[in-house]
Amino acid sequence: MSGAESDVPMIPSGMTPSGTALSPDDLGDMQAIVQSGFAKLTGCSYLLLQVNQPSAARAWLRAQRIASAADLKKAFLQEIVQIAVTATGLGALGCASDVIADFSPEFVAGMAGDPSRSRRLGDTGVNAPQNWRWGIGAMEPHLLVMLFASADAIEALTHRISAEIAASGMTQITQLTTSDMKGREPFGFMDGISQPAPDWHGRHEASPMDNMAFRNTLALGEVLLGYRNEYGLFTERPLIKSADAATATLPTAIDQPDRHDIGRNGSYLVFRQLDQDVRGFWRWVHQAAGTENPIDLAEVMVGRRLSGDPLPGLGPEDVPGVEPKDRAQNGFTFMQDKSGRHCPFGAHIRRANPRTGDFPNGRQGLIAKLLEIFGLSGTAEDDTIASSRFHRLVRRGREYGRALEPAEAALPDAPDPQSGLHFICLNANIARQFEFVQGAWLENAKFAGGSGESDPLLGTRQAFPADHPTDSFRQPRAEGPCRVLQPVPQFIFVRGGAYFFLPGLRALSWLMKD
Repeated sequence: MSGAESDVPMIPSGMTPSGTALSPDDLGDMQAIVQSGFAKLTGCSYLLLQVNQPSAARAWLRAQRIASAADLKKAFLQEIVQIAVTATGLGALGCASDVIADFSPEFVAGMAGDPSRSRRLGDTGVNAPQNWRWGIGAMEPHLLVMLFASADAIEALTHRISAEIAASGMTQITQLTTSDMKGREPFGFMDGISQPAPDWHGRHEASPMDNMAFRNTLALGEVLLGYRNEYGLFTERPLIKSADAATATLPTAIDQPDRHDIGRNGSYLVFRQLDQDVRGFWRWVHQAAGTENPIDLAEVMVGRRLSGDPLPGLGPEDVPGVEPKDRAQNGFTFMQDKSGRHCPFGAHIRRANPRTGDFPNGRQGLIAKLLEIFGLSGTAEDDTIASSRFHRLVRRGREYGRALEPAEAALPDAPDPQSGLHFICLNANIARQFEFVQGAWLENAKFAGGSGESDPLLGTRQAFPADHPTDSFRQPRAEGPCRVLQPVPQFIFVRGGAYFFLPGLRALSWLMKD
């Protein structure tokens, strides 16, 4: 599933340790989902709520036992509740408008709040917000309640929490259930493999040389607000200066010690419900493969084997931040594949995480570095892909529906499993992280200097501009011409989405005060 456990040390970029490590108090303040996907708890429900009676809703939220990251260190938790809130929800709960305005503009506007944002995200045509099941208008959520338990216990937990919600001044607009596909997403590929390694312990200071090549380690401020990010700076978030007792319970801002930090130990949570046309995908792959093995074509489009292993010709290599146990599946870059013959430039995993450092050609000597800086070496493709460390996401999603084996999905009479992915990611800067990956890498028809193709899985195939198609897929080959497949249908459809704030527990208590 897309919620693989994340637990690791190491690295930001050339910054002092101040503001990069979690203290015991911070662990107790941070919601547990930031550090773990709860992979052992295979039952999960998402409840999307609207607030009708603010006082009653605040009282219920204050009474919840919300698991922190510190709780994960004590014992195995059998039930976990996590809470996130939209900007509209903050207003409905009575949060002051000037506080809401200090959150990021993307969060305040909302995922569906701006037509230009919808266009950049690929939320057009059948993906347009007016076609969503939830996310706008009467179905715009105020709160997201995430419930995790064993497969046998999740129904009882969901029923109990739903009953409490109904009695606490809130309306449940929808309940999203999940499935346990044993670590695979609905198309059948192993998922959740390539997670970044946040620098939980502040153990490493990276030099500029460490940033020249790709590393899997990540400054804590890319995931959590109130910590230094990959620029060595603090992402903007609401800071307040007040002497009242309630405000004094908030964390102190590291960069402005005279102010209290509402964002610290919190994150922005992006939620998108993505229906996957599993039958359509495998039927098309079988047809497009012709006399070749359809599995091989599907794996080239994704960029990995069904098993999660890299495609032949990639890795293994030592990548900072990749644990030895993960090296076989995650210890590789695309430096060995400058032509895209092993993993095409347009393949899904190459778009979602190009594995690039600050210099396209990685670590090199001073003269080579200067030539690259002044544009006297490298390729046009090198210049079109930004350094990955500024755009990484921590994923925490879950699958839904029934799994179909690829061979079964390709049959003419295959049942429709109505499956997909509840995509959830955590990031400190929605525009620079989620929106950049979605718009500049996944939807961009000119990614890596190419033309006419968007992501083979997530692409909408909408022509942009109107006379420029985006529905092809190119596979460079060692011998003969590049293989071009066109038209590639749309396989994934957006059914709902929203931007949430996942607050630290002290901030949640402050926001819910009477």
